[in-house]
Amino acid sequence: MSQTMPRGFDKPYAAFLFDMDGTILNSIRAAERVWSDWARRQGLDVADFLPKMHGSRGIDTIARLNLPGVDPEHEARLVTEAEIADVSDVVPIPGAAAFLSSLPPDRWAIVTSSPLRLAHRRLEAAGLPRPRFMVTAEDVTVGKPNPQCYILGAERLGVSSEDCLVFEDVAAGIAAGEAAGADVMVVTATHHQKMETRHPTLPSYDEISVRISDDRKMLVVPNAAL
Repeated sequence: MSQTMPRGFDKPYAAFLFDMDGTILNSIRAAERVWSDWARRQGLDVADFLPKMHGSRGIDTIARLNLPGVDPEHEARLVTEAEIADVSDVVPIPGAAAFLSSLPPDRWAIVTSSPLRLAHRRLEAAGLPRPRFMVTAEDVTVGKPNPQCYILGAERLGVSSEDCLVFEDVAAGIAAGEAAGADVMVVTATHHQKMETRHPTLPSYDEISVRISDDRKMLVVPNAAL
């Protein structure tokens, strides 16, 4: 590869770690319907609130608000049940299904802020494969941007997080990947505005493929380079 290629395209990795919502599937419309209803019930400004809920565990989102008389754990459970019931408009990111299917099953994991039941429901709705390895909201004590989730994802794959490429779409997840010592690829398929980032960006998985070496390391290759 060219010496000028950004990290993410210039070296092979032991494993890939994927965020879920906004990274391999688009659940924005469904999630924002549920969270808008919840925010209105709490008397919040919906337009101000919605940008703050993406990429974090529901319990962390609610706890940060410090709403009087509100139990974050209880409210997060209610939101999760509503999200499980509403998977309308949940669709895969272009090319994600084929790209994930091209990877060795023991070389990738999903690392999501969603609870396990919701993650399974959305993957099913989007027609995406359920991974062999997954880290969900229940598996960590502190959510993104804390790196705990990505460190755990790497551990479950039996590799170092520093030998992983993280696929993310929002600031909290990007920060978690960075803090875990991983390289980061920013998926922009659901972004309405350009994100300023030092990381390589990916508007669609149709634009990339993976080369697998004899030692089972994986290299992301732009399809134009094939």
